[in-house]
Amino acid sequence: MTASINVKSEIGKLTTVILKRPGKEIENITPATMPRLLFDDIPYLPIAQKEHDQFAEILKQNGTEVLYLDDLAAEALKDTNVRQKFLQQMIAESGFKQGKTADALQDYLSGFAPLAMVQHIMEGIRKEELPLKTFDLKNISENNDYPFLMDPMPNLYFTRDPAASIGDGLSINRMTFTARRRESLFMEYIIAHHQRFASQRVRVWRTRNHHTRIEGGDELVLNDHILAIGVSQRTSAEAIQDIAGSLFENASGYDTVIAIKIPNNHAMMHLDTVFTMVNYDQFTVHPAILTKQGQIDSWILHPAKDGISIEHHRDLKQVLKTVLDLDDLDLIPTGNGDPIAAPREQWNDGSNTLAIAPGEVVTYNRNYVSNEILRKHGLKVHEILSSELSRGRGGPRCMSMPLIREDLKK
Repeated sequence: MTASINVKSEIGKLTTVILKRPGKEIENITPATMPRLLFDDIPYLPIAQKEHDQFAEILKQNGTEVLYLDDLAAEALKDTNVRQKFLQQMIAESGFKQGKTADALQDYLSGFAPLAMVQHIMEGIRKEELPLKTFDLKNISENNDYPFLMDPMPNLYFTRDPAASIGDGLSINRMTFTARRRESLFMEYIIAHHQRFASQRVRVWRTRNHHTRIEGGDELVLNDHILAIGVSQRTSAEAIQDIAGSLFENASGYDTVIAIKIPNNHAMMHLDTVFTMVNYDQFTVHPAILTKQGQIDSWILHPAKDGISIEHHRDLKQVLKTVLDLDDLDLIPTGNGDPIAAPREQWNDGSNTLAIAPGEVVTYNRNYVSNEILRKHGLKVHEILSSELSRGRGGPRCMSMPLIREDLKK
């Protein structure tokens, strides 16, 4: 039986991936709710969908099986008992552990077929949809004018973050902000109940049931035994040490974790917004994360007799050359390092490349300076339209969760 998860690099030929086509949850963003929902702008849905469809088509044309998150979730929830348990948990995590509102939401959502139910939860549930004349005191007292009982999940088209494949297992992530925390519940149920995964008892290196935070945009699988994880706005040092310990203790094949500290801000929220692997010896990097001497704080974690050993380093290029056993390394600067082009294109995810094979990447077409530099460094670049998708602050890597990549030749 073919493994349901096999990701032992960032660059092996991409065989299977999970995407989420933007839906009506995008149209449930308003100017007033943008901060709450972690958006800086409101994408125009019809164009965002066309752009996303083009992204999916490029992947398919290059031999990638494309699976959709809502389809997988619906298939995992076909069993009535599983579906009721999921609903109870989703409603509780939306703020209604018990009471008349919780009961009404359970009854209302139980009336939908699985796919319609999943999509409706993703879109958000308005107060006006429920046949309740009065709600619990909690709803009335907090904000009677707020239209939603269950918030929409517009960030779901960034499937990279709620869970991340590592080797033959994955992390199901405790996300940082309330707006995104429910997202990983879908993957928890998919792994446990979808026939594609449940029959293989996929290993979960770290569950979502933690207090410390980690997100998939910070998790980079450099090869079959080395990870790089960003210490960032969205991932804490404590979570990195925790998942490293789990990997080291559970015969994962991973014996090295490089923790890389990046600026803690919205523009550089994850490691993959400033640093991605595109070939055996090539990486994109936003120059703003490095000093003029090319330095950045990083720590190498290894298993040790008394737990985990930690070594501090500053020279990122040397760290990567050492752990990857390379004579040299090509760090390709976003926007060619230009003081205007680099931050401008990084804002629109010029560093957020998705490798679909060694030396072959998918990027946003709007980052034309970065794309030209990638080509000059010998990479094959597939550009996708990006006027609307980019408004969510995430690029092609953010919008994809690889499940299977071909192993690299030794």
